Amino acid sequence: MTGTGTNGGGTRGDGVAVLEGFHAEVNSGDPERVMAAIDAFVAPDVDFRPPAPAGGSGREALKRVWEALLTAFPDIRVTVEETVSEGDLVVSRNTVTGTHLGDHRGLAPTGRTVEYGEIFVFRVAGGRITEIRGVVDVLTQLRLLGAVPS
Repeated sequence: MTGTGTNGGGTRGDGVAVLEGFHAEVNSGDPERVMAAIDAFVAPDVDFRPPAPAGGSGREALKRVWEALLTAFPDIRVTVEETVSEGDLVVSRNTVTGTHLGDHRGLAPTGRTVEYGEIFVFRVAGGRITEIRGVVDVLTQLRLLGAVPS
């Protein structure tokens, strides 16, 4: 097993490099760059199972998720806390931050800042992400937005 990030050690795999390139573009906050990054780093028929319904499938579903996130949190930032890779799999534990300035899950903008965790497992082949599975702490996100009690 190889690893990077806070777990240290090991050599970096191609999958880690793909994920780092993708995250760099996602963190630009520029919707056009994010959509271009999805086209560049994600296979068209990616097996994407979002933690919340997105509608559609493949790369288009991932684009819908990022459109919604960028609308709700224009300053969204994904900070990779830890990355572990083995073979064609890359696991990334992240902290997500942003300011709620647009509609999100039917909730009008609150101006509140959110910080929540997520863990994603990516399969990378041929320099592209071919599978995405994830767990996002939506409960914390909604609590910080005042949508559910603490």
